[in-house]
Amino acid sequence: MADMPHGARHETGPTDRDAGRSDDGRSTGPMRYFGVPLLVSGVLGVLQGITGIAEDRLYGVPRHYEYRFDLTSWGWIHLVVGVALIVVGVATLRSMSWGRAAGPATAAVSLVTQFMFIPYYPLWSISVMALDLIILWGLARLAVV
Repeated sequence: MADMPHGARHETGPTDRDAGRSDDGRSTGPMRYFGVPLLVSGVLGVLQGITGIAEDRLYGVPRHYEYRFDLTSWGWIHLVVGVALIVVGVATLRSMSWGRAAGPATAAVSLVTQFMFIPYYPLWSISVMALDLIILWGLARLAVV
């Protein structure tokens, strides 16, 4: 800031690096609305992964299914994807440039893994898939505008 006569100060506008951020570094505008669903989808994926790793009897095991893995394997897959969604969600909320780019990619990976997991727990998988589709649509829409 430059000192002006009579003690007035000239305020400079935000730089390109600070665009889309508030003074404390949090995101402003539409990005916050897609950071939160990324976090929610990530937490749901982590819970799904922990349940699979613990080999809980919550999941049914299909007899004839092409993508049939051991529940522990599915648990680790969901845990890794869930942690990735949480990290990207935090990056999106902090307005980091790589978070906006990685959001659709991680949501797409989550969508595919949930689709492959439908025979084990359909209601949970379809719910998370709907959330992932909302994330994909929203972040792709922001990229176009």
